Amino acid sequence: MAESIREYVARRIRELRSGYGKTGLSQEALAKELGVATNTISRWETGTYEPTLDDLEKLARALGASILDFFPKVEREDERGQKVDALLRAARNLHDADLDELRKYAEFRRARSMYKPKSRRSG
Repeated sequence: MAESIREYVARRIRELRSGYGKTGLSQEALAKELGVATNTISRWETGTYEPTLDDLEKLARALGASILDFFPKVEREDERGQKVDALLRAARNLHDADLDELRKYAEFRRARSMYKPKSRRSG
């Protein structure tokens, strides 16, 4: 049976938290960093609760990851690939801070198109 997007996101939260730094990050420490209850982290990791896209963005920043790290990899299509290549050419001379912001925006938009939780549930 294929893993659902909800299960995939839950597993990736757990993996990224556990793999953070040399020893991982406890649920308690991550909850404190995000300003949520510890059981919220647990519920995200078990798939009981679905984090919102904003929650995933905060998780990505706290864990030093890309928001897209929470989602399965998707191969790009030829025509779309050409558009991406054009975007990369246009961004080539931007300052590093602008590139970082552009990347985060693109990642957020991509994640939003992939992830639509049913309702807002958190700690």
